[in-house]
Amino acid sequence: MRRTLPLMLTMLVAIAAMAIVNLVIGSVEIPVSDICAILLGDNSHEIWTNIIWKSRLPQVLTAIVAGAGLAVSGLQMQTVFRNPLAGPSVLGISNGSALGVALVVLLSGKIGGVALSRLGYLGNAAMSVAAIIGALAVMLLIVWVAQRVKGNVTLLIIGVMVGYLANAIIGVLKFLAPEEDVKSFVVWGLGSFSRVSGDEMVLFVILMVILLPLSFLLVKPMNMLLLGERYAASLGLNVSRARLLVIISSGILVAIVTAYCGPIMFIGLAVPHLARAVFRSADHRVLMPATALCGALLALVCNFIARMPGFEGALPVNSVTALVGAPVIAAVIFGRRKNEVGE
Repeated sequence: MRRTLPLMLTMLVAIAAMAIVNLVIGSVEIPVSDICAILLGDNSHEIWTNIIWKSRLPQVLTAIVAGAGLAVSGLQMQTVFRNPLAGPSVLGISNGSALGVALVVLLSGKIGGVALSRLGYLGNAAMSVAAIIGALAVMLLIVWVAQRVKGNVTLLIIGVMVGYLANAIIGVLKFLAPEEDVKSFVVWGLGSFSRVSGDEMVLFVILMVILLPLSFLLVKPMNMLLLGERYAASLGLNVSRARLLVIISSGILVAIVTAYCGPIMFIGLAVPHLARAVFRSADHRVLMPATALCGALLALVCNFIARMPGFEGALPVNSVTALVGAPVIAAVIFGRRKNEVGE
């Protein structure tokens, strides 16, 4: 505990510093003093005001809550399946979101004559709703299966098969859709923290601020699941119910983030390992908040790199998360391996 509290405070300071960097640096560099004035209500510089309120601040808030949500979801999946390679997309929920968006972007033009993806705000809202419906539909299917299947491996295989089926349907839709609609879908699939703004951003942040603390209520059963299902059952835990609640919590977090930001890869897989390495704990009372903080920080770092001056527009977030996260997870794995050899 003596080590945990200083590390938590350090993470909070790092998140605040990275948030400021994201607000200051971009294609247009804005001094910190002017940013503070704008946030306090000074509208004297209209262009800078629009950049901060309509672009950079929504991206910062979106990156923080999305990164935290995906990281916590990944930790939950790795705990339930006791598999270090499990991530938020392991049960096909992200693929369900992608299928929902594919139906809107790739099929609406053929059915209605005009693709919803070309209708501006209405199209974005339709894509978000379709992503949530697709993700929740797959999650309900997984929940139904989880109530009838005892083994985690079987459930994992079914989730993977659902993902493959969704990808197969998406492939057919891509083949039939016009090239312009396929491009719109591919751009959505690259992931972005800049897609959310205005009232959408406020709703997204509120949803995540509610869902993340609720997921922390599962800390005790997750700790018991680490001991093994038989031992957890002997301690009085209803293993099936606990597993179901963790899957639902993880699935909802993934569904909401994917609906608003697109499928953001790698954060949910890498961050739990990073949190374990930094905080050196397997206790979820420490790991849950630590993972959320690490996820928020890594998402801010990736968002900054994607928007660095010199890039025309912004790089795809998924490319950046892989470039930043892969060396981190490799270092963690090799560090563990070195410790095992030393022992």
